[in-house]
Amino acid sequence: MIQVTQGGVVAASFCNTKSLIQLIMQYIIIGAVAGGASTAARLRRMDEHASVILFEKGDYVSYANCGLPYYIGDVITDRNKLFVQTATAFKNRFAIDVRVRTEVTSIDPVAQTVTATNLFTGEVYTERYDKLVLSPGAEPIRPPLPGINLKGIFTLRNVADTDVIKSYVQHFPKGKAVVIGAGFIGLEMAENLAHLGMEVTVVEMSNQVMAPLDYPMAALVQQHLRSKGIRLILNTAVTGFYEEPLDRLSLSLNIGDALEADVVILSIGVRPDVLLAKAAGLQLGAAGGIWVNKHLQTSNPHIYAVGDAIEFDNPITGKSMSSFLAGPANKQGRICANNIVLGNAQVYEGAINTAIVKIFDLTAGVAGMAVKHLKAAGIEHLVSTTYNGSHAGYYPGANMMTIQLAFAPGTGRLLGAQVVGGDGVDKRLDLLASVIKKGGTIYDLTEIEHAYAPPFSSAKDPVNIAGYAAENILLHRVQPWYWDSPEAESGNSFLLDVRTPTEFASGSIGHAVNVPLDELRSRLTELPKDAPIYLFCQIGLRGYMAARILLQSGFERVYNLSGGYRLWLASTIEKEQLLAHNNLQFAD
Repeated sequence: MIQVTQGGVVAASFCNTKSLIQLIMQYIIIGAVAGGASTAARLRRMDEHASVILFEKGDYVSYANCGLPYYIGDVITDRNKLFVQTATAFKNRFAIDVRVRTEVTSIDPVAQTVTATNLFTGEVYTERYDKLVLSPGAEPIRPPLPGINLKGIFTLRNVADTDVIKSYVQHFPKGKAVVIGAGFIGLEMAENLAHLGMEVTVVEMSNQVMAPLDYPMAALVQQHLRSKGIRLILNTAVTGFYEEPLDRLSLSLNIGDALEADVVILSIGVRPDVLLAKAAGLQLGAAGGIWVNKHLQTSNPHIYAVGDAIEFDNPITGKSMSSFLAGPANKQGRICANNIVLGNAQVYEGAINTAIVKIFDLTAGVAGMAVKHLKAAGIEHLVSTTYNGSHAGYYPGANMMTIQLAFAPGTGRLLGAQVVGGDGVDKRLDLLASVIKKGGTIYDLTEIEHAYAPPFSSAKDPVNIAGYAAENILLHRVQPWYWDSPEAESGNSFLLDVRTPTEFASGSIGHAVNVPLDELRSRLTELPKDAPIYLFCQIGLRGYMAARILLQSGFERVYNLSGGYRLWLASTIEKEQLLAHNNLQFAD
């Protein structure tokens, strides 16, 4: 008997295995990394008697592709640590017919066969299947630019790419590296190439690094990268590559300049590998991936698909999306195998693209929807940004972290979260992601019970504090203003800095007047009641306290700077750098 809940299979008891599996089934899986390997292992655990064939075009199965940049940068020194399973170990442990260096070239959905080529011998043959699982992954984007195939230009997607890059960069221990694309992998590569002693430049077409982040949070990352010696060239495209003497490359930019490089890493992005699926007549989705239903079944009932190649409905927007992350791929593999053996007993609830990256001493993570994407989708939302320590401030080693929340007006449903900081970012992001995935609200954040001792947290965890701040906005106890709000510095507003005189003297915003929080009650007559008051402090807490004082003292239009002067300053500095860069382009 199988018991099922909304989330999936809770328990399954098999009184008679043979009554469920009457015949020996043959399952074929194409692709043996995260999704494919996970599916294969789960199929064996669910069906001991089935024939399971796992095809992999490359040399390796079940490897940690997320660890590849760190092996290049000598953070991971033992290459064998990258392999979760070898083909031989996988075969011995799970009794699976693993066929590496074998490329499936076509699928016949009517005959239920696949045609494969043994890349060792050149032999071409067919295999039949009862159920087929596609896990071909995604392929790196290589734009058709002049010189794109010159020596020294690489993409990083698998172990073979890693070996080639690692061998090549050893010839340039103090050389110049250019990383094109400032996504997660691009920034990981920038850090690891810098670890090797290389001079690293990152070129990005967008106006910020890390597209999943909103601009203010990305500004914090950009400032950290610059502090580590990484040169950032934003809002700029590479237009071609040209060979220079001594194996050096020249990169032309759309701003008219050129860069020299010994090594170029293309990290522009990936796209779903749908070649086999398209040729087999399977339905593709609006996002360009393989369409699957809630059971991970394609438009052909005998074919399932998992991993980077598929698309599914976003749990927040309901619109089709892809996810190029190992976590969702592994979970999909388990669910897919359950559904193949048990008859579509489990529903895949989708992914909210929870992702995290280490950038030198900084950690940045996202879950759910960014504010800019909510705006683009026309989804109403509110935003709150807070700044707190990773653990009790009196215990040594506390690091500050910034948490941004996006949530729905009225219900307070949590729609997105972003965290940037030092230690402890990962566990806060995991808490926030869990609430988002379950459709929870900012009120759930205020009630989260966490493990507390001074080395690990504070009595009120940063997640609790983020929930409190969001609740105050939702219940109209305070109204926020943001770093790019033009109204704050208009002639009709009163800009109030409630920090100390020392802080004010070190830098402030526009025409702000300084009235320290501790003097505010005695100086209320100095403030206008007929103008909106935009107030701020360093990180937002004193500003909130000041707003509460003013709102209960007859001032009606009072706004507190979300994230405080610290976030405003980082965002403004980065914007000014970008504007200066754009003006240079225009002048050229």
